[in-house]
Amino acid sequence: MSGTGESSRGTLFIVATPIGNLEDISHRAIKVLSLVDLIAAEDTRKTKILLDHYQVSKPMLSYFSYNEKARTPQLIEKLLSGQSIALVSDAGTPGISDPAYHIVTQAIEKEIPIVPIPGPSAFLSALISSGLDTKSFVFEGFLPQKKGRKTRLEALKAETRTVVLYESPHRILKTLREILEGWGERKVVVSRELTKKFEEIVRGRASTVLKELSSKPTRGEYVILVEGNPS
Repeated sequence: MSGTGESSRGTLFIVATPIGNLEDISHRAIKVLSLVDLIAAEDTRKTKILLDHYQVSKPMLSYFSYNEKARTPQLIEKLLSGQSIALVSDAGTPGISDPAYHIVTQAIEKEIPIVPIPGPSAFLSALISSGLDTKSFVFEGFLPQKKGRKTRLEALKAETRTVVLYESPHRILKTLREILEGWGERKVVVSRELTKKFEEIVRGRASTVLKELSSKPTRGEYVILVEGNPS
Protein backbone atom coordinates (compact mmCIF):
# COMPACT_ATOMS: atom_id res chain seq x y z
CA MET A 1 0.00 0.00 0.00
CA SER A 2 2.91 2.27 -0.69
CA GLY A 3 2.43 5.69 -2.19
CA THR A 4 2.62 6.18 -5.92
CA GLY A 5 4.24 9.04 -7.75
CA GLU A 6 7.76 10.25 -8.41
CA SER A 7 8.89 10.28 -4.79
CA SER A 8 7.45 6.82 -4.00
CA ARG A 9 6.53 8.03 -0.54
CA GLY A 10 4.32 5.86 1.60
CA THR A 11 0.97 7.04 2.92
CA LEU A 12 0.08 7.92 6.49
CA PHE A 13 -3.43 6.71 7.30
CA ILE A 14 -5.16 8.22 10.34
CA VAL A 15 -7.55 5.42 11.28
CA ALA A 16 -10.47 5.76 13.67
CA THR A 17 -11.18 2.63 15.71
CA PRO A 18 -14.12 1.60 17.96
CA ILE A 19 -14.60 3.39 21.27
CA GLY A 20 -15.98 0.19 22.78
CA ASN A 21 -18.07 -2.08 20.59
CA LEU A 22 -15.71 -3.75 18.12
CA GLU A 23 -18.48 -3.93 15.51
CA ASP A 24 -18.36 -0.16 15.08
CA ILE A 25 -15.25 -0.27 12.91
CA SER A 26 -15.74 0.41 9.20
CA HIS A 27 -14.98 -2.04 6.37
CA ARG A 28 -12.59 0.52 4.96
CA ALA A 29 -10.68 0.76 8.25
CA ILE A 30 -10.25 -3.02 8.39
CA LYS A 31 -9.05 -3.05 4.80
CA VAL A 32 -6.47 -0.32 5.48
CA LEU A 33 -5.21 -2.06 8.62
CA SER A 34 -4.86 -5.27 6.62
CA LEU A 35 -2.83 -3.67 3.83
CA VAL A 36 -0.45 -1.21 5.52
CA ASP A 37 3.15 -2.13 6.26
CA LEU A 38 3.05 -0.99 9.89
CA ILE A 39 0.54 0.05 12.54
CA ALA A 40 1.56 2.78 14.99
CA ALA A 41 -0.63 2.20 18.04
CA GLU A 42 -1.11 4.15 21.24
CA ASP A 43 -1.28 0.84 23.13
CA THR A 44 -0.22 -2.21 21.12
CA ARG A 45 -1.92 -4.57 23.58
CA LYS A 46 -5.33 -2.96 23.12
CA THR A 47 -4.91 -2.70 19.36
CA LYS A 48 -3.97 -6.39 19.21
CA ILE A 49 -7.39 -7.27 20.63
CA LEU A 50 -9.02 -5.42 17.74
CA LEU A 51 -6.67 -6.91 15.13
CA ASP A 52 -7.15 -10.45 16.45
CA HIS A 53 -10.92 -10.01 16.35
CA TYR A 54 -10.74 -9.25 12.62
CA GLN A 55 -7.88 -11.68 11.92
CA VAL A 56 -5.45 -8.96 10.95
CA SER A 57 -1.76 -9.63 11.51
CA LYS A 58 0.59 -6.68 11.05
CA PRO A 59 3.76 -5.38 12.72
CA MET A 60 3.04 -2.77 15.38
CA LEU A 61 5.01 0.01 17.01
CA SER A 62 3.96 1.96 20.09
CA TYR A 63 3.18 5.64 19.56
CA PHE A 64 1.82 7.48 22.59
CA SER A 65 2.05 10.89 24.23
CA TYR A 66 5.36 10.27 26.02
CA ASN A 67 7.29 8.91 23.04
CA GLU A 68 5.65 10.58 20.02
CA LYS A 69 8.32 13.24 19.55
CA ALA A 70 11.12 10.66 19.72
CA ARG A 71 9.23 8.11 17.60
CA THR A 72 8.06 10.49 14.86
CA PRO A 73 11.41 10.77 12.97
CA GLN A 74 11.58 6.96 12.80
CA LEU A 75 8.08 6.74 11.35
CA ILE A 76 8.71 9.61 8.91
CA GLU A 77 11.81 7.80 7.66
CA LYS A 78 9.75 4.68 6.99
CA LEU A 79 7.14 6.72 5.15
CA LEU A 80 9.80 8.41 3.04
CA SER A 81 11.18 5.00 2.13
CA GLY A 82 7.79 3.98 0.69
CA GLN A 83 6.20 2.14 3.61
CA SER A 84 2.59 2.84 4.50
CA ILE A 85 1.61 3.36 8.13
CA ALA A 86 -1.73 3.33 9.93
CA LEU A 87 -1.92 5.47 13.06
CA VAL A 88 -4.49 4.35 15.64
CA SER A 89 -5.29 5.34 19.21
CA ASP A 90 -6.63 3.17 22.03
CA ALA A 91 -10.14 4.06 20.93
CA GLY A 92 -11.79 6.61 18.70
CA THR A 93 -10.16 9.07 16.35
CA PRO A 94 -6.42 9.83 16.62
CA GLY A 95 -5.68 13.49 17.21
CA ILE A 96 -8.76 14.04 19.38
CA SER A 97 -7.12 14.13 22.83
CA ASP A 98 -4.79 11.41 21.54
CA PRO A 99 -1.42 11.53 19.69
CA ALA A 100 -1.43 12.48 15.98
CA TYR A 101 -0.72 16.19 15.66
CA HIS A 102 3.08 15.85 15.79
CA ILE A 103 3.42 13.21 13.09
CA VAL A 104 0.77 14.85 10.89
CA THR A 105 2.61 18.19 10.88
CA GLN A 106 5.90 16.45 10.10
CA ALA A 107 4.31 14.42 7.29
CA ILE A 108 2.85 17.59 5.77
CA GLU A 109 6.27 19.23 5.89
CA LYS A 110 7.81 16.26 4.07
CA GLU A 111 4.93 16.18 1.53
CA ILE A 112 3.89 12.70 2.63
CA PRO A 113 0.30 11.80 1.65
CA ILE A 114 -2.11 11.75 4.58
CA VAL A 115 -5.43 9.92 4.36
CA PRO A 116 -8.03 10.13 7.16
CA ILE A 117 -10.20 7.06 7.70
CA PRO A 118 -13.22 8.41 9.62
CA GLY A 119 -15.07 6.55 12.31
CA PRO A 120 -16.11 6.62 15.97
CA SER A 121 -15.46 9.53 18.31
CA ALA A 122 -16.60 9.52 21.93
CA PHE A 123 -17.42 13.21 22.15
CA LEU A 124 -19.57 13.19 18.99
CA SER A 125 -21.51 10.15 20.20
CA ALA A 126 -22.07 11.87 23.54
CA LEU A 127 -23.06 15.15 21.91
CA ILE A 128 -25.70 13.78 19.55
CA SER A 129 -27.37 11.84 22.39
CA SER A 130 -27.14 14.63 24.97
CA GLY A 131 -30.22 16.66 24.16
CA LEU A 132 -28.12 19.84 24.32
CA ASP A 133 -27.61 22.24 21.42
CA THR A 134 -25.60 20.57 18.65
CA LYS A 135 -25.71 23.43 16.15
CA SER A 136 -22.78 25.14 17.82
CA PHE A 137 -20.40 23.63 20.36
CA VAL A 138 -16.82 23.84 21.61
CA PHE A 139 -14.72 20.75 22.28
CA GLU A 140 -12.22 21.40 25.05
CA GLY A 141 -10.91 17.88 25.70
CA PHE A 142 -9.22 17.36 29.08
CA LEU A 143 -8.89 20.35 31.39
CA PRO A 144 -5.44 21.08 32.84
CA GLN A 145 -4.94 18.99 35.96
CA LYS A 146 -3.31 21.77 37.99
CA LYS A 147 -1.70 24.84 36.43
CA GLY A 148 -4.16 26.83 34.37
CA ARG A 149 -7.20 24.80 35.40
CA LYS A 150 -8.97 27.59 37.30
CA THR A 151 -8.24 30.09 34.52
CA ARG A 152 -9.58 27.74 31.84
CA LEU A 153 -12.78 27.05 33.76
CA GLU A 154 -13.32 30.76 34.25
CA ALA A 155 -12.83 31.43 30.54
CA LEU A 156 -15.26 28.67 29.54
CA LYS A 157 -17.88 30.00 31.95
CA ALA A 158 -18.78 32.75 29.46
CA GLU A 159 -18.96 30.36 26.48
CA THR A 160 -22.42 30.48 24.91
CA ARG A 161 -21.98 27.27 22.93
CA THR A 162 -22.36 23.77 24.36
CA VAL A 163 -19.11 22.89 26.14
CA VAL A 164 -17.72 19.37 25.70
CA LEU A 165 -15.05 17.99 28.05
CA TYR A 166 -13.29 14.68 28.60
CA GLU A 167 -12.61 13.53 32.15
CA SER A 168 -11.07 10.58 33.95
CA PRO A 169 -12.85 8.58 36.68
CA HIS A 170 -10.41 10.01 39.23
CA ARG A 171 -11.44 13.63 38.61
CA ILE A 172 -15.02 13.41 37.37
CA LEU A 173 -16.63 14.42 40.70
CA LYS A 174 -14.11 17.20 41.28
CA THR A 175 -14.79 18.67 37.85
CA LEU A 176 -18.56 18.50 38.29
CA ARG A 177 -18.26 20.26 41.66
CA GLU A 178 -16.14 22.99 40.07
CA ILE A 179 -18.70 23.44 37.28
CA LEU A 180 -21.56 23.65 39.78
CA GLU A 181 -19.74 26.11 42.05
CA GLY A 182 -18.38 28.27 39.24
CA TRP A 183 -21.06 28.09 36.54
CA GLY A 184 -24.21 27.46 38.55
CA GLU A 185 -27.15 25.16 37.90
CA ARG A 186 -26.78 24.63 34.19
CA LYS A 187 -28.02 21.61 32.27
CA VAL A 188 -25.32 18.93 32.36
CA VAL A 189 -25.03 15.58 30.60
CA VAL A 190 -22.43 12.99 31.54
CA SER A 191 -21.81 9.96 29.32
CA ARG A 192 -19.53 7.05 30.09
CA GLU A 193 -18.61 3.70 28.58
CA LEU A 194 -20.38 4.61 25.33
CA THR A 195 -21.13 1.63 23.06
CA LYS A 196 -20.02 -0.76 25.83
CA LYS A 197 -22.01 -3.12 28.05
CA PHE A 198 -22.35 -0.62 30.91
CA GLU A 199 -23.07 2.45 28.78
CA GLU A 200 -24.63 5.19 30.87
CA ILE A 201 -25.96 8.69 30.15
CA VAL A 202 -26.95 10.94 33.07
CA ARG A 203 -28.89 14.13 32.30
CA GLY A 204 -30.08 16.93 34.57
CA ARG A 205 -29.07 20.07 36.38
CA ALA A 206 -25.49 20.19 37.62
CA SER A 207 -26.34 19.38 41.26
CA THR A 208 -28.60 16.48 40.26
CA VAL A 209 -25.98 14.90 38.02
CA LEU A 210 -23.29 15.36 40.68
CA LYS A 211 -25.49 13.77 43.34
CA GLU A 212 -26.31 10.76 41.15
CA LEU A 213 -22.70 10.11 40.15
CA SER A 214 -21.52 10.55 43.75
CA SER A 215 -23.71 7.61 44.76
CA LYS A 216 -22.05 5.06 42.49
CA PRO A 217 -18.55 3.82 41.62
CA THR A 218 -16.70 5.95 39.06
CA ARG A 219 -15.36 3.79 36.25
CA GLY A 220 -14.37 4.30 32.64
CA GLU A 221 -13.76 7.47 30.67
CA TYR A 222 -16.32 10.25 30.86
CA VAL A 223 -17.65 12.89 28.50
CA ILE A 224 -19.11 15.98 30.20
CA LEU A 225 -21.43 18.26 28.24
CA VAL A 226 -22.61 21.57 29.68
CA GLU A 227 -25.14 23.93 28.17
CA GLY A 228 -23.73 27.25 27.05
CA ASN A 229 -24.05 30.35 29.20
CA PRO A 230 -27.74 31.30 28.82
CA SER A 231 -26.99 34.96 29.51
